[in-house]
Amino acid sequence: LLAALGAALGPLAVADAPLGARTTYRVGGTAALWVEAAGPGDLLAVHRALVAVAAPVPLLVLGQGSNVLVAEAGFPGLVVHLGAGFADVAVEGTTVRGGGAAKLPVLARRSAAAGLRGLEWAVGVPGSVGGALRMNAGGHGSDTATVLRTWRGVDLATGEDHRGPAAELDLGYRRSSLGPSQVVVSADFALERGDRAAAEAAVDEIVRWRRAHQPGGANAGSVFTNPPGDSAGRLVEAAGCKGLRLGSAEVSTKHANFVQADPAGSADDVWRLIDVVRTTVAERTGVDLVPELRLVGFGPPPLVQAHAGRRPPQPSTSTGGRAS
Repeated sequence: LLAALGAALGPLAVADAPLGARTTYRVGGTAALWVEAAGPGDLLAVHRALVAVAAPVPLLVLGQGSNVLVAEAGFPGLVVHLGAGFADVAVEGTTVRGGGAAKLPVLARRSAAAGLRGLEWAVGVPGSVGGALRMNAGGHGSDTATVLRTWRGVDLATGEDHRGPAAELDLGYRRSSLGPSQVVVSADFALERGDRAAAEAAVDEIVRWRRAHQPGGANAGSVFTNPPGDSAGRLVEAAGCKGLRLGSAEVSTKHANFVQADPAGSADDVWRLIDVVRTTVAERTGVDLVPELRLVGFGPPPLVQAHAGRRPPQPSTSTGGRAS
């Protein structure tokens, strides 16, 4: 099946491409097939190739990889990533449009430089616009749902190029209704007029706070979502897991809701440690923590069956993107 898909994609696909190395954990295996889409035409080519194989295909749409852990076994399917051609940021009045591959810190700084308020929190999230929509990224008292107005996406299974309001994404705490075959092409954010100096000062303060309270190095940010009325980090620390080490992975001594990977470490060590922490917290506090980390290759991959005869994505000059 993958050989047929690779043949259908032709030179657009790379076999056995590094995948874990493209995440912020910087550990993990390879992708059986990798496509970096340079423009809308490449998304159309992926859709046509999926239709040509006429069978369910493991499919992953990957962004900056800042909320992803890839197993050492890798991903046994096709990974689609949007390239720099989908990373434009445009400001028009109080609306900011970001391509799906646009980096959130860039979006935050461009907005603040334009004297707009509402996206300052995004400077501390090392992900993309597409990933922000998929996970309803947020922090510092706000999130994507608060400012998102409209979005545009391409479904690699059906070929549909869709524009719609934020409400149809059903954004909740670190979740959305986006499916595995949907690629976020762009998003419009409705912001408020403000003072440029104040907005830039708020951005700088968030950066300072994060450097002071959260670890750097190889991690994917918060491992667990916060339970209602509590903090996952507090619970992990209360259970005695802060600083706990398993092989090449360690619970951060700076923030207990972060799990660090050693250089050239093992993604499987990271996952085993997360499982130990979750079990220990449940036993000692009675709270079952829910991972917000997206796991790739640790279980059955999402299968996508493409369909012919739908309206394909049309190449355009619009900014674009991806998800996760």
